[in-house]
Amino acid sequence: MPRDTRESRELDVVLFGATGFTGQLTAAYLAEHAPAGLRWAIAGRNATKLAAVRDALVAGHPDRAGLADLELVEADSSDPASLAALATRTKVVATTVGPYLSYGEPLVAACAEAGTDYVDLTGEPEFVDRMYVAHHATASASGARIVHACGFDSIPHDLGAYFTVQQLPSDQPITLRGVVRSGGRFSGGTFHSAMTAMSRPLQMKEARSERRALEPRPAGRSSRSVGARPTRDPDLGYWLLPLPTIDPLVVARSGAALASYGPEFRYSHFAGCKTLRYAVGGASAVTALGVAAQVGPVRRALLGRVSPGDGPDAGRRAKSWFTVDFIGTAGGRSVHTRVSGGDPGYDETAKMLAESAMCLALDDNPPTSGQVTTAQAMGDHLLARLQEAGMRFEVVG
Repeated sequence: MPRDTRESRELDVVLFGATGFTGQLTAAYLAEHAPAGLRWAIAGRNATKLAAVRDALVAGHPDRAGLADLELVEADSSDPASLAALATRTKVVATTVGPYLSYGEPLVAACAEAGTDYVDLTGEPEFVDRMYVAHHATASASGARIVHACGFDSIPHDLGAYFTVQQLPSDQPITLRGVVRSGGRFSGGTFHSAMTAMSRPLQMKEARSERRALEPRPAGRSSRSVGARPTRDPDLGYWLLPLPTIDPLVVARSGAALASYGPEFRYSHFAGCKTLRYAVGGASAVTALGVAAQVGPVRRALLGRVSPGDGPDAGRRAKSWFTVDFIGTAGGRSVHTRVSGGDPGYDETAKMLAESAMCLALDDNPPTSGQVTTAQAMGDHLLARLQEAGMRFEVVG
């Protein structure tokens, strides 16, 4: 669908899942930071809860005009017709409703069909691969941009890598590693998504193979994520624990899409620990969760203890932080960059999702369609938005 056709739509952005914990934080961010004239609405399956969210926004932002008239849209992930109606009314849908493997596909399908841009918070590789196989071609034809992983998974890593390769020559092979550290609690939704993913290794492998059979390779270039063993980083001084998350896959896909990542791009992804004891403890915890995820009763018991809609209070979130250090080399040159911010699982994630939605709705981004990454779809514009919003992207050395 041509972009100018979408200008006649009633809304710019609809936030789906606004009554959940992260959804409410995202709504509050939009209430405070959306520019005057942004036509946005909140959506969910329960009108009473949506009205309560709107009332809280009005009470919390008395100086922001128009919040009392914020539109409430009833839609349910189990009702494709309601999602289709939602998608045809807006330029962009942002969704916090996960685990996405369980609830996400009907909305992706509706947006792909309607030519509506879509952003989510998924960190589930199987979901992303299955959505590519099922809906990339439809979205490419309609003009929709389907952009997954627009929260802590995976914007700091994807845009951090994008920022780093800009400091290096683009005509040389580039080797890059990212090292993430954080002090904060990850969201209940992230925990549920991670446990779901770890419980489905065979299905995840199958989805990856199906996508590889369809996805074209970049002509004359290569880009991939590479595994590594635990080690001590000679530049940062941290003990490195390889992270089997969606982040390196997203970074590698940006590398495949963008020529600025050089003729041969390789990315590795780690958690950084100050001591060997913490590295060993972290590895043991991840292994234990992976084993628990394979045992149905144990997995259900663990999931029952953490609700996707719950989260820490504002005081605890204010003490949380994250950093992602990148070490890149190309053509004999080396660069150290860092992305940093506040609470990764909630406040910064809400910020990133909201800014991604506004970026797609309002900014003059590169002409893309289909399933694309944040770096590919929004690049410099989203980078500038997040810097303006307080996230730091800096060259350290």
